[in-house]
Formats: sequence, C-alpha cells, structure tokens
Amino acid sequence: MQFKFNLVYLSLLTVLFSCENKKDKKTTEQKNRHVESVSLLKVKTFPANGAAMCRPAGFTRSDSILFMQGGGKEFKETIADKPVGEINEPKGMKYINGGEFSMGGVNSVGMDGGGHEGMNDARPVHRVHVDAFYMDATEVTNKEFAAFVKATGYVTVAEQKPSKEEFPDVAPENLVAGSLVFTPPEKSVPLDNYIQWWAYLKGADWKHPEGVKSNIIGKDNYPVVQVCWEDAAAYAKWAGKRLPAEAEWEFAARGGLSGNLYSWGNTLKPEGKWMANIFEGNFPNKNTAADGHAGIAPVKSFPANGYGLYDMAGNVWEWCNDWYRADFYETSSTGHQITKNPAGPSEGFDPDEPGIKKKVQRGGSFLCTEQYCTRYMVGTRGKGDYRSAANHTGFRCVKNVKSL
Repeated sequence: MQFKFNLVYLSLLTVLFSCENKKDKKTTEQKNRHVESVSLLKVKTFPANGAAMCRPAGFTRSDSILFMQGGGKEFKETIADKPVGEINEPKGMKYINGGEFSMGGVNSVGMDGGGHEGMNDARPVHRVHVDAFYMDATEVTNKEFAAFVKATGYVTVAEQKPSKEEFPDVAPENLVAGSLVFTPPEKSVPLDNYIQWWAYLKGADWKHPEGVKSNIIGKDNYPVVQVCWEDAAAYAKWAGKRLPAEAEWEFAARGGLSGNLYSWGNTLKPEGKWMANIFEGNFPNKNTAADGHAGIAPVKSFPANGYGLYDMAGNVWEWCNDWYRADFYETSSTGHQITKNPAGPSEGFDPDEPGIKKKVQRGGSFLCTEQYCTRYMVGTRGKGDYRSAANHTGFRCVKNVKSL
C-alpha cells in the first residue's frame, strides 16, 4: 500500500523533531505562523538525493568546459511543424506548435552561475518530436484550484490523516495531517544537511501552505502549492485537461530556442534583469529577494518565454505525467533516430531510493540557487514521490489539440 503521505519526503521531517508534538515558539514568533512538527518515520528512510528538496548531488567538470567553448553542438536546431490550421486557444492556454527538438541538458558545473550538480540524469541529449498541444499559460492558481474543490469536494492528500496501518510504529498522537514547509534556519549552516531547512508542519495544506496559521487570502493569483501528483492529476481530469509529458514540458519551456541554458536564453540576468523567481542571498537562511520576491510570486510576475508561457523556470516545481527513471534518457535514446511523443518509462526507478514511486518534476522553484540547486535551467530534471506535497510544488496542465 502506498502511504498517504510521501514516504520519501515525509521521512526527512523525522529527524527534525522528537516524537512529541511541540510548538517551536521561537520559530512561530519569527515566522508568524503556527509550527507543530511531527515525527512519523525513521532516519533510515531518508532520501540520499532528490532534486525537489533542493539538495546537491555529485558532479564532474567533464563537459562543462566543453559547453562554454561551444560544446552546445549536441543541440541541433528546433524544427517546428506546420500549423494545424486555424488556432482557437482555450481561455488561459497557449497553442504550442509541435516540432522536433534536442531534449536534455549539459553538466553546468564550472559555468558562471552553473551551480554544483552534474545533472547526469538529463543526458544524453537526444532528438524528440512532439505533436501540437495547448498548455496553461501560467501555473494553476489558488483561485482555479479552489473552484475545483468547491465543485467536487476533493480532499488533497496533505489534508488526510495518515492511518495506523500505514505507520504501525508511530504513536497515535503523531498521526496528524500536514505537509512539508521550507523553514529557514536563523543563521548560515553547512549545506550538507538539508533537514536544517525543511519541517513537517501540522495542518499545512493548499489552503494553509505554511501551516495552520497561514492562509491564501488575497492570493487568488498565486500558484497553488501543497499538491501532490495525485491531486494535480485529479484537477486536470476535472478541467478536461491532463498533466504534460516531460517532453512536452521541455519543448514548451524552450520557447522555440535550441540548447539554451534558460527558457529565455543563455544569460541568467540579461542586462541585469531577473527573469525568474529563484533564491538570492545566502542559502538557506537569508533570501535577499533581489528578484522582488522572498517566497512564491504571483503568476505573470516575470516575462513570458517565446511561446507566451510564464514561470517555466523558478517559482514552483511543476508535476509532469511521466514516471521518473534516472537512466531513462540513456536507455531510451536511439542514436540519431527521433523519438516521437515519448510518454516516459512504464514505471519509475530511482537508484537512490528503489521502491519509491516517483514522478518527474520540472522548472525548479523559488528555493533554487546557484549555491545549491540550479534546476531552473531548462533541460534539467526533478523528481518526487507521487503522493508528496510541499510548499514549493505546484503544476500546470495541457490539452490535446485534436480534442477541441
């Protein structure tokens, strides 16, 4: 049986706290929110490497220097299909003309702003063709998700109390509904222990993204967060849409450009202008909010890419439909042949955590930083247990052209 909560990421909350429900008075006063940390799992289940938790992986410099010297030769021109005819975009969506493109990413270690991750799961770069589709111009907002909940009575995974059957070794008083929240330490800390900035908070859910005393009042146009893959898929079905395939997501994020590091080009800050909501300052304790936002930003706060899509980098992670396999590109790419409409592997496998079912996440979040996690780079990949939720994870939907 799959745990109602993320067996992977709920595990990280375990060592943060004792097995007693306690208020962290100091943190509560500082953050102006209720903090009740609950221990559910044992340390031994901690993930060794997970992009969605914004922690580093091993790296090499092997192809970084090559790319800076023109090694982007792995990427070939994007070839757009002919338009399918008259385009009638559904409200809030953009038409993404299909085409052939080079999918994947480079090892950015050693580049200016490249960070410390080798991104090995994003190679080799390979040719892919996707058919035309429509994509939400923005991440699904609180207002849109609230309409879904009102119409259906849907209860998200984070709102459900875990059962004794799921966690037989946990004291009943610790089996409480809640989810993961980024909780920065007061001072600078070594970046080798990510549990210093993540907490499992009682009552954290999409209506209370940072715990029971937080809310989304006045934030209708902010991305909905604290939604797991199951929640996102349920919304998409209700809306007559679906979650994007990973290949569709990357094709759309590239905006018609080929081989660039970002969805807008090859420079993180063109002419000194911030193009995405990411973490600036000293991670994880001090976000200077140089881009104008210390946390999640309203949708459309930054320029759209070439396809008219907003926040394809930073702000919140976005769920894709594909199962995650670290070796999927390596095992599925076929030399110079073109893969058409890849749907991902039939099942997931993460060598860091065999047996945990993970889905692909894309785009990075407001917590990504060159100091620690640079997965706002367009070809990079994230991953997360499909029943996991956190306050930096959301989604957007797509729709088949032929279905209209």
